[in-house]
Amino acid sequence: MARSSVGRTTIRLLIVVPLMFAFVFVIMVPLYNTFCEALGLNGKTRGQVDYQSVAAGVDESRTIKVQFVATNAKDMTWHFRPVERSLQVHPGAVNTTQFVVRNPTDQDMVSQSVPSIVPSRAAAHFHKTECFCFEQQSLVAGGEADMPLQFIVDQDLPPDIKTITLSYTLFDVTDMARQAGPVAAR
Repeated sequence: MARSSVGRTTIRLLIVVPLMFAFVFVIMVPLYNTFCEALGLNGKTRGQVDYQSVAAGVDESRTIKVQFVATNAKDMTWHFRPVERSLQVHPGAVNTTQFVVRNPTDQDMVSQSVPSIVPSRAAAHFHKTECFCFEQQSLVAGGEADMPLQFIVDQDLPPDIKTITLSYTLFDVTDMARQAGPVAAR
């Protein structure tokens, strides 16, 4: 009798545990990402936007410091850095900067950048109109590239926010990109 009870419990666990993992990854992760994007939590930024500053134009009475940080995820070997560590910007103005990457390896590789903004309340007011993070970036072995970023801090940014830090983490997605099809590297 004890053996059949253990067998039933084992079968139940073999069914329930994978269902729990599937629930977390299929339902909870997309729900969490949607929630964070909608509320600007966790510093997540929206994707590409066609943002137009409001009719009031550029607010030259305010200056916001935007800092740029570049980090590599574990196992990413590229050299990755912002050209400028910070910019002084006016809300409503279009701003352009760039990041530089270099692939020091002897293999063609593909990367994906994931942005984050601090303070998270600023994420809803930070609009990227052009960004290397919108698409995967590929580089030939030993290759180097400039990656543009164009953004607008909107005029509705809360007045107590004086500094915004935009951070990018660079991930190696070479294997995933190769599974999707041929990779065209720069």
